[in-house]
Amino acid sequence: MRLYHHNHLGPTKTEDQLKAKSVPLCSVNDVQLRFLCPDDLEEVRTLCQDWFPIDYPLSWYEDITSSTRFFALAAVYNLTIIGLIVAEIKPYGKLNKEDRGILSESMGRDADIGYILSLGVHRKYRQNGIGSLLLDSLINHLTTAERHKVKAIFLHVLTTNQTAILFYERRGFVLHSFLPYYYSIRGKCKDGFTYVTYINGGHSPWTL
Repeated sequence: MRLYHHNHLGPTKTEDQLKAKSVPLCSVNDVQLRFLCPDDLEEVRTLCQDWFPIDYPLSWYEDITSSTRFFALAAVYNLTIIGLIVAEIKPYGKLNKEDRGILSESMGRDADIGYILSLGVHRKYRQNGIGSLLLDSLINHLTTAERHKVKAIFLHVLTTNQTAILFYERRGFVLHSFLPYYYSIRGKCKDGFTYVTYINGGHSPWTL
């Protein structure tokens, strides 16, 4: 998952430059949210190739732009996609082994769980609240009465992706597990974390 940012240290900036940088490039009130459609495939593919170090197959882009199995929401500004969140709902019993233990065994028997596959924002429009807007939309979608069986939302993130980790921790996600060698990126194995937040009365197995 994956809010991938690359931070580069440059020369020391003047106070005026820092003030100018803090001015939002857009207002979230001017951003429209809509679900992806097949016509978005190439635009989304270009964005993801820029944002993420993982190479997704073409079939993944076909799925997220056409299948109703995914909650694939775009943030659009001036007719251009500037942000994206992709998630799906899974039965807890069908999670991979490394993701078990997020819920207590008794609660997990008939529960569903939300999984964030990707969350990214165009580098020009970061620090404008777009990521929070997309995440809030997913949480609102999963906390309606008809989705009361969804007890948690989780994601995987590179251990080195401090920007994403801080973003999710500020939003109430907690570290659940360490995943050694979870990612394979350009032929190299990288470690990951699982982060989780609880909704609709869900809780971790360790809650007293």
